[in-house]
Amino acid sequence: MSASQNAAHLPASPDAQARPARRVHPGTLLLALALLTVPLWVSHVGGYTDIVSRVLIYALAAMGLNLLLGFTGGLSFGHAAYFGLGSYAVGLMLKYATHSVPLALLVGTVVGGVVATLLAPLVVRRRGIYFAMITIAIGQLFYFLSVRWSSVTGGYDGLTGFSRHPIHVLPGLTWTLGSTGLYYLVLLCFAIGAWIIFAVLNSPLGHTFVAVRENQKRLRFLGVNVTFYAAASFAISGFIVALAGGLNALLDNFASPNSLSNNLSGDLVIIAVLGGMRNFWGPFVGAAIFVLVRDYASNATSNWMTVIGLIFVLSVLFFPLGIMGFLQRKGKVQS
Repeated sequence: MSASQNAAHLPASPDAQARPARRVHPGTLLLALALLTVPLWVSHVGGYTDIVSRVLIYALAAMGLNLLLGFTGGLSFGHAAYFGLGSYAVGLMLKYATHSVPLALLVGTVVGGVVATLLAPLVVRRRGIYFAMITIAIGQLFYFLSVRWSSVTGGYDGLTGFSRHPIHVLPGLTWTLGSTGLYYLVLLCFAIGAWIIFAVLNSPLGHTFVAVRENQKRLRFLGVNVTFYAAASFAISGFIVALAGGLNALLDNFASPNSLSNNLSGDLVIIAVLGGMRNFWGPFVGAAIFVLVRDYASNATSNWMTVIGLIFVLSVLFFPLGIMGFLQRKGKVQS
């Protein structure tokens, strides 16, 4: 057993055991309150519930990607593959197998996550540009599979013919998945996914992910299996992104080949970078900016991608750490 493994089995020091529990940041409490009350105020600011659901779905997907990108140092341009697999799996389950939305979501998450887990050992054998190229190739593989297998997926037209069904929570208690009901389902899944990512990042596993990002050579010298931990990050990331893809299928009542495309993978990277790759809430901020600008700019002009591109370029030039990274750094300087 290596020295690092021996250290991992040592009991925590009395000082470490006596540390108080981590306090919830006031900003997190305010965000939770705002999200819980969205249906009460969103229409008064010119919005609607479904667009907030879209923000949460994209935020969850970007947070899952950011576990790999921002905290482990792996740039993936193919994570839409797992988003799309989750989306198609949910659609196929609801169309052919079950009316249970929770079961369909579970299957969608497992399908996308298991595929990511199986591919992870292959992908993480390379670093840098080669890592990114492999993820692009995998994404294109699943995209063309969805297009060509038209008898199952609907081809270019996408998968239709399924819809959301009420969730029977208890006898006599039904959760109807209208616009508001679906929003709270998305919020619940977002909270679960965010909590899982937070728990991972604040565990020894998450600290190892950060160490992989910072100095792989030193970890190998210490006897740490870097490939294993990089693959673990890739796999967990795939499960989270697949969950977001399943929610997206429920929101649209439709699974599109575009949910597997490299364009969506690029959008998720933009969201993570825009909000702040090394900040837990960065992808959420990036998703809010991306989705809202896309929605309102597309109503004003057909060249809405130009607006997104301009915002991204300005962000990279003036906020290289992302919006949240800039605010966090500014707060530290002032304090």
